[in-house]
Amino acid sequence: MAFLTLVIGNKAYSSWSLRPWLALRHAGAVFDERVIPLRQPETKPEILAHSAAGKVPVLHIDGATVWGGATVWESLAICEAVAELYPAAGLWPDDPAARALARAAATEMHGGFPEVRKAFPMDLKRSPAERPVSEAAVSEIARLCALWGDLRGRFGLGGPFLFGRFTVADAMYAPVCARFDTYRVPLDEVSLAYVRAVLALPAMIEWRRSAQEEPWEIAY
Repeated sequence: MAFLTLVIGNKAYSSWSLRPWLALRHAGAVFDERVIPLRQPETKPEILAHSAAGKVPVLHIDGATVWGGATVWESLAICEAVAELYPAAGLWPDDPAARALARAAATEMHGGFPEVRKAFPMDLKRSPAERPVSEAAVSEIARLCALWGDLRGRFGLGGPFLFGRFTVADAMYAPVCARFDTYRVPLDEVSLAYVRAVLALPAMIEWRRSAQEEPWEIAY
């Protein structure tokens, strides 16, 4: 098996780092973790030493396999790599139609919901409290809840996640679940149950605990 190193930003703020970290944890992968604090004078050069894209996360894959020497950047691409490395983890649904929709949902999260991101920045050090939001953000929250409800209703009978069992789609939406919890966003019953299921994951609990213990703070 390949030797893996995941380069991430500090856990309190790096939503993009959380996604592949959860996928790796779910797959049972053994990997080294390298944390680069964000918004520090040395942040940019340290990240550039790992990826020319200049962003985290980054996954280094070494070892005597076809993957040896590969460096993968971008959260969704890393999750795809983890699914390939650990096929037994079932990080995509088995059914082809469900798998296509899981990829569509994951991609929609990867490139969308800018108003939710702006209204609710990832901040796991923040004391939970509501905040006013724009109409645009309210519209995106409604889309998220409708998407979650649709996927849960069609594919969620086998477990508490979007496609029953945990998949890359859930890894992609996990930071949104954390944001909704931090900012106490009102949700319908189905969406609230989904958020609670994601936050109850042992790996998610571990990440949030580590975030609280980090010495670095960013003032939003």
